[in-house]
Amino acid sequence: MTVLYLADEGEAADLAAFLARLIHYDRGAAVRLQASGTALAVFGRPPSFDVLAIRTARLGKPYEDGLDVSLDVTVSAGELLESIDESAATAVVPAAVTGPPWAGLLPPRGGWQPEPGLPAPDALRATVAAAVSEFRSRTQQLPPEGRTRAELDRIGREIWSRTLGDTRLPVRAAHAAQSLGFLRPAPGGTSTPDEAPLGLFSSGAWLRLRTPYGSIAVRRAGLGALDVSVR
Repeated sequence: MTVLYLADEGEAADLAAFLARLIHYDRGAAVRLQASGTALAVFGRPPSFDVLAIRTARLGKPYEDGLDVSLDVTVSAGELLESIDESAATAVVPAAVTGPPWAGLLPPRGGWQPEPGLPAPDALRATVAAAVSEFRSRTQQLPPEGRTRAELDRIGREIWSRTLGDTRLPVRAAHAAQSLGFLRPAPGGTSTPDEAPLGLFSSGAWLRLRTPYGSIAVRRAGLGALDVSVR
């Protein structure tokens, strides 16, 4: 049994909240875990957004499992969530599963360059709210016979593929960040904690929206047919 010792109860609670949100969108969700030293990265893909969500957590002590000093495994998000003990700040790594296709297509670890033009957090949240409202309005105006899945998908693609501000980042990335709790205001009403301000970065074919609570990565060439989930 491999146990992850998180830095504190807060790290355990934040990780649990992230996993719960992923499962809300896909009860069979899988996550890929990578741990090295005192850092843990958790990758997931909420359905329909065509993005990767990344949540990092601090470990209370460097990861090790026998002679292995790093971890890289794909597991059930639900089983990982069930294993988290927030009061003890621990999580048991479940048995590995056959990962969905996206798990083999992660963004690079380095080479990220800042990208200009990203709107402020309040503006991002307002853009997402306006896009959701527009989608609801346009779909409600459709006649019953015209409210087909193909037409709903077409409207959704049109809205969520728009770019944010002067960037190449699609609105769906901000929508995913909002849905996963990454765009929430920081405690005390400030926009972001000082240690991790909102930012946009690029590396090769990837764009990454970094927030204080996690990141959303978008591959400009698309993630392909990544609708397979682990059951």
